[in-house]
Amino acid sequence: MKKLFFILILFSVSINAQDIAYVDSRYILENIPEFNTAQEELNNLSEEWEEEISIMKDEVERLYRNYQASQYLLPEGKKKKEEEKIIEKEQKIKSLTKERFGPKGELYKKQEQLIRPIMDLIYSAINKFADEGEYDIIFDKSSDLIMLFSDPELDKSDAILEKLGY
Repeated sequence: MKKLFFILILFSVSINAQDIAYVDSRYILENIPEFNTAQEELNNLSEEWEEEISIMKDEVERLYRNYQASQYLLPEGKKKKEEEKIIEKEQKIKSLTKERFGPKGELYKKQEQLIRPIMDLIYSAINKFADEGEYDIIFDKSSDLIMLFSDPELDKSDAILEKLGY
């Protein structure tokens, strides 16, 4: 159904002789040094947080092994406190993981802060390019849209990079 809809759009577009082009936003992003710097910063931050969480998991594992080794020798009250301590630390790890890597977590917010301005510049350049070139439709080759064939003549990614000054 989705493909039929897309074919109908292309058919109606070709009937009206509209100007069509496409860009590859992934290619554009990879050629913007600020994006690569932002991506590197995000990767470093992610690795740092993953290491912190890994250390916490190792500590929980160590506590659990110690608990297993001594659980038969511990009084009931002490055993209960050790179990609660392990559970509390596991919950803290889950909470921290969600806080850092969740859908609205710190990594997402940092990504928005670093990447959003670059994406806005790209979309602004595409809109300006479309207005100047009087294009009716500009597709993004790197999106979920399936392009069964694309004429390299219609690829305007380099023109957008030029408009951005790269």
